[in-house]
Amino acid sequence: MACGRTRPNILVTGTPGTGKTVLATELAQRTGLHYINIGDLAKENDLYDGWDEQYACHVLDEDKVVDEIEDQMSEGGNVVDYHGCDFFPERWFDIVFVLRTNNTTLYERLEQRGYDGKKLSENVECEIMQTILEEARDSYKKEIVIELQSNTTDELENNLEQIEAWIQQWSG
Repeated sequence: MACGRTRPNILVTGTPGTGKTVLATELAQRTGLHYINIGDLAKENDLYDGWDEQYACHVLDEDKVVDEIEDQMSEGGNVVDYHGCDFFPERWFDIVFVLRTNNTTLYERLEQRGYDGKKLSENVECEIMQTILEEARDSYKKEIVIELQSNTTDELENNLEQIEAWIQQWSG
């Protein structure tokens, strides 16, 4: 147990399309941990620092995000879902799960979401280059960064069972 918390904080991260939201919401439902989707949080609280014309999306104000959830993270018991991780304070997380998906599956998932052109190719390239995994390894102690394959519903179920077992051990 870290920092006197009675329940862990878990980060679920990975390239868009790897299944973070599906895994994190199901994990929160099964364990009673509080689910925090950083994209939704930013939208609900206008935690932006402008607009990116090239990608046609808002630019996240990372400092505002950190300020917004600092107290909640200090209490523990959270599952945080976001495609980046290097701006979160290291002290927040007891474990970081980086979801990985094979390129063909990822491409199809992103296409179904309406991604195309540069946005589609850059996200697939990000996965090929292990960008999020490397970011997590650079931002947190290597022993708390766990890579999980996220291609099928069987892998989803196995990942959920593995994380639930980790929570039991952490709480134990």
